[in-house]
Amino acid sequence: MTNELVKTDIENHVATVTLNRPDALNAFTPELLRALIAALKAAEQDARVIILEGAGRAFSAGVDLKLLQGATFKEGKVDDVFDGASLAAVEAIRHSPVPVIAKVHGFCFTGALELALHADFILTTADTKFGDTHAKWGLRPSWGMSQNLARAVGVRRARELSFTAATFTGADAERWGLANIAFADKETLDTETAKRAGAIADASPGAIAAYKDLYRVHEENRPLEAALAEEVSRDYPEITDTMDRLQGFAK
Repeated sequence: MTNELVKTDIENHVATVTLNRPDALNAFTPELLRALIAALKAAEQDARVIILEGAGRAFSAGVDLKLLQGATFKEGKVDDVFDGASLAAVEAIRHSPVPVIAKVHGFCFTGALELALHADFILTTADTKFGDTHAKWGLRPSWGMSQNLARAVGVRRARELSFTAATFTGADAERWGLANIAFADKETLDTETAKRAGAIADASPGAIAAYKDLYRVHEENRPLEAALAEEVSRDYPEITDTMDRLQGFAK
């Protein structure tokens, strides 16, 4: 499936969803985010894992600042400019029933970083440039930056990055735990992301769905004993392939 703003390719149960405004470094507009939501929902029908990437030189430069220059803001919030598309987009990623891998290269700033942080994990290159520039432009986060960045790198480092609007690299992101791995170059990023997505697609869809649900329990920060009891108590009838997989191993 392809449209002007977002491209989707599905092969062997792996969907690659590509932001497709390369001339604008895939900067977000309401139209692009609505197209992204539609692409994610469509991909979930056939895919077992989704790779989210950007066309051209960047994952995304974030919100299109040209769009904001003519807007009226109330208390520095961007959401009204996007007419709900922004929050719907991050929720579509966070609540996707299949794993979403953010494959980040080139640039990933502010709104794009917020979006990527809602994915299940982030893979990048060592020279990718990241940053949270809300404060630089007199904006406040409302797509999850203050919560997800702090969870990823620790609240003290998150404060420093947000207060200073400092740029940091993919190598920094890996070292701090924001990205799982920062590969040497884009070619390696492409190859290694495909390997990981293939491994997920080959796993039990029901078991992966159970993990998606149970890791959400972890994010609720319940006391450990309560969280362990919750893990045991939940039922996942969608796991129906256990015996087939075990019998296949025996052969």
